[in-house]
Amino acid sequence: MADVHEPLVRRKRKKVLVDYLVQFRWILVIFVVLPISALIYFNIYLGDMWSAMKSEKKRQKQHDENVQKVVKRLKQRNPKKDGLVCTARKPWIAVGMRNVDYKRARHFEVDLSAFRNILEIDKERMVAKVEPLVNMGQITRATCPMNLALAVVAELDDLTVGGLINGYGIEGSSHLYGLFSDTVVAIEVVLADGRVVRATKDNEYSDLFYGIPWSQGTLGFLVSAEIKLIPIKEYMKLTYIPVKGTLKEIAQAYADSFAPRDGDPAKVPDFVEGMVYTESEGVMMTGVYASKEEAKRKGNKINSVGWWFKPWFYQHAQTALKRGEFVEYIPTREYYHRHTRCLYWEGKLILPFGDQFWFRFLLGWLMPPKVSLLKATQGEAIRNYYHDNHVIQDMLVPLYKVGDALEFVHREMEVYPLWLCPHRLYKLPVKTMVYPEPGFEHQHRQGDTSYAQMFTDVGVYYAPAAVLRCEEFNGAEAVHRLEQWLIENHSYQPQYAVSELNEKDFWRMFDASHYEHCRRKYGAVGTFMSVYYKSKKGRKTEKEVQEAEAAILEPAYADEA
Repeated sequence: MADVHEPLVRRKRKKVLVDYLVQFRWILVIFVVLPISALIYFNIYLGDMWSAMKSEKKRQKQHDENVQKVVKRLKQRNPKKDGLVCTARKPWIAVGMRNVDYKRARHFEVDLSAFRNILEIDKERMVAKVEPLVNMGQITRATCPMNLALAVVAELDDLTVGGLINGYGIEGSSHLYGLFSDTVVAIEVVLADGRVVRATKDNEYSDLFYGIPWSQGTLGFLVSAEIKLIPIKEYMKLTYIPVKGTLKEIAQAYADSFAPRDGDPAKVPDFVEGMVYTESEGVMMTGVYASKEEAKRKGNKINSVGWWFKPWFYQHAQTALKRGEFVEYIPTREYYHRHTRCLYWEGKLILPFGDQFWFRFLLGWLMPPKVSLLKATQGEAIRNYYHDNHVIQDMLVPLYKVGDALEFVHREMEVYPLWLCPHRLYKLPVKTMVYPEPGFEHQHRQGDTSYAQMFTDVGVYYAPAAVLRCEEFNGAEAVHRLEQWLIENHSYQPQYAVSELNEKDFWRMFDASHYEHCRRKYGAVGTFMSVYYKSKKGRKTEKEVQEAEAAILEPAYADEA
């Protein structure tokens, strides 16, 4: 058996045509994807500005009209003739890497493309009411000038409210506020029978409120959400802390950076994230909000990381390994979106020279390429290549198991850098699809409270070292082993990623009880596909669609130990 600390030894492999297509894909990206992306971004920006110029009353009126269009469309469906219901969005538009193959089978489309408006910023209630296609860039553009922000702002501009609620969303403030869905105050949902309901945690639709997160839109159509706002300041005071040692030691330093062992709340930062660059080096970053006056005091350094010519953020943070610990002030909105321009570090694979000064200065303003366009232009061969030779996965693991997770990834995949971001997983009134470990509150582990267990997102995004060394690597097997590790360690895999889970293992990882209760109570069975069916890898056959329509495809529950 291989040493737990050492990567697996693999055989060399010969390059094939698709290797060269991937290697020189940057030509297509520079001359096609980037220019078109820039035009799309500009068009979206104009649309956002036009929407912002309208009165709240007019935006709400348009919203109500669009909701009625959705209701009318749903009532046009003939369950005996039409397929299962899904949105009309093209399969390649989704930001996630999972193949949206369910749309290749027969289905009944409902167009939600008009739902991309900020309906209201309520400063008294400290709530933003938004439609599901509002993205993070759009909402921070509206709220930051008011010194307000969502409690959890996912880093990439293109991530939408709907995706973050129906699926999964996290940010460096999640150690305080939980996942994105935990910051939602109310949701407006169109159910399978056309009813429009507003669900909160304490009204008659509270079960639906708790059932929507992680359901991937399989309980109804989310058409608006009211989300918690918090007061912020103009700058983020960011401290970069270099760490060297074993992966277990890096994991402990990461935990200590935001969860003080003495429990002193004054030592808990507003933001935290970690990046592990090698099996022996990492940098932890802690941030606290700071006023403009503080940032501009003599001797303080301001770093506007949002400028197109600036070094990519993850590479800038890496300089702490040589410089030692340092502090700087970053404009808050630029800090929120610090990973957008280089898509964390995926930009290095897409454009190998994209981090060079000459490229950043001349063409950096075109970055990032839209993920949807990258997917639309990759073709079947390149898509399959990425599934086999590339990893984009998030592992949501209990904080005390982060060291074990880092060692697992090093041994099985040897992917670097790795992203670390903590989040609370709350003990809720009902057992939702994701939930803390039973009895965690009695263990008194670092970071835990009586009402929430501290988890961490270990982000694994890059080509494994074996692929970079031209060695054999079986991506499907590696992901399967990762998923089994997650199941065995009460951990979770966000569903945007490519999954190798069969139905039984899917429901071993996630809890089905409350989700299935909502499916039956709100008429989703036979109208919307199940979350497993929607997340399943590979093409969906007509037979599978018919079985789902007839509600024959039942969830496979885990065997009791």
